[in-house]
Amino acid sequence: MTDSPVAGRVVSDGLGIAYLDWGGTGPPLILLHPNGFCAGVYDPLARGLVGRCRVVGVDLRGHGGSDDVTDSGLLGNDAIATDVLAVADHLGIHRFAILGVSFGGAVGIEVAAAAPERVAALVLCEAIAIEAGAREEQHFGAVGADHPLAIGARRRRDVWDDREAVLASYGSRPPMEALDPEALAGYVRWGFRDREDGGVELACRPETEALVFSSERCHGPVEAFEALHLVRSPSAVMAGRHTDLDPSWFAAQADALDVDLQLVEGGHFCLFEDTDRAVRLMDDNLRALGYLT
Repeated sequence: MTDSPVAGRVVSDGLGIAYLDWGGTGPPLILLHPNGFCAGVYDPLARGLVGRCRVVGVDLRGHGGSDDVTDSGLLGNDAIATDVLAVADHLGIHRFAILGVSFGGAVGIEVAAAAPERVAALVLCEAIAIEAGAREEQHFGAVGADHPLAIGARRRRDVWDDREAVLASYGSRPPMEALDPEALAGYVRWGFRDREDGGVELACRPETEALVFSSERCHGPVEAFEALHLVRSPSAVMAGRHTDLDPSWFAAQADALDVDLQLVEGGHFCLFEDTDRAVRLMDDNLRALGYLT
């Protein structure tokens, strides 16, 4: 185990991009988080992996300690992928593996497609990468009125008295109640920022989270799915056995990458629900993909 990760920032495309560096021994692993979260949600998993990997988590633009972004034109998965590469460059990491969950999985696909010589292994869990037909049928990022997830994001409570109040509330209701308490604590620690009035507020602005879900965003889930044919790295695809999303999305990703879909007990955030299991899954997959020996 390590102490708290070292926090840092780089400038990419004129934006400040934050990261957490847990250190560790072994080849580098970059962690990419779901929409609305931050790298800190990976804290217990990262600490469980530092004995086999050098672990870095990136706060995707508009999230965590990175600069606020509320312009949908700046939130394309391809643009965010350049931030990930900028963090790797800053840390002197040339070749690395990626774990991307949900939104982070879509960004991970774009990184692997844009820099195939640098991504040595790609592990996706419930990545938001969707065939065009499925998007139109389910209205996820399609043209027209916003997806219900975007509407819900705009309604999220932004300001709280303190982090203890956030933990008590989030830990008592779905979907956060299913998270490992240490993963939830990591999100609340790094995913909220202090206010001058003594309270705390979401580091990812509700509008940012909504725009990632919305029909306004360019280069979103469909483009991420189409980028799968550019991925050259050994890859793995996982999904929660009880996901509330369409399982066919993840089956199609596995087919596109010519791998078997791995079902994990749990929901959309299954990798954050049981840290010991997640560590074993990552160890097994990175070994199977030839990244760890």
